[in-house]
Amino acid sequence: MRALLQRVTEASVRVDGAVLGEVGPGLLILVCAMEGDTEAEAEKLAQRIARLRIFADAAGKMNLSVKDAGGAALVVSQFTLAADTSRGNRPGFSAAAAPDEGRRLYEHVAARLQAEGIEVATGRFGADMKVHLVNDGPVTIWLDTAA
Repeated sequence: MRALLQRVTEASVRVDGAVLGEVGPGLLILVCAMEGDTEAEAEKLAQRIARLRIFADAAGKMNLSVKDAGGAALVVSQFTLAADTSRGNRPGFSAAAAPDEGRRLYEHVAARLQAEGIEVATGRFGADMKVHLVNDGPVTIWLDTAA
């Protein structure tokens, strides 16, 4: 599985003008299930995200996790993280999981983050979403369970 994490001061996701999910300080997490991924990868990804120390402590060092910092997570499905740009000018997405499996694993990541004690908001799988964020830092981290 792949995820792109952005440390944010705020983030929200809208579908058809309606806010589906929003958070204050914390993380915007774009998630993509890859072909062949399982719940084990989803759990590994969620644990990694929950424990990643990318928030400042009292000394200004990146030493706190999102939970330690009292932050929340906005989790948004993003199959385009599976893009293969190695040939031509049009990305291919055949490495992404099939939609039903992608949805199941995306929802599993969100549920596991919530089980870790993190407040979680989500977008809508497969929808045309408009994501608003204020990147804090900026801090942007790429995670891939295959790496």
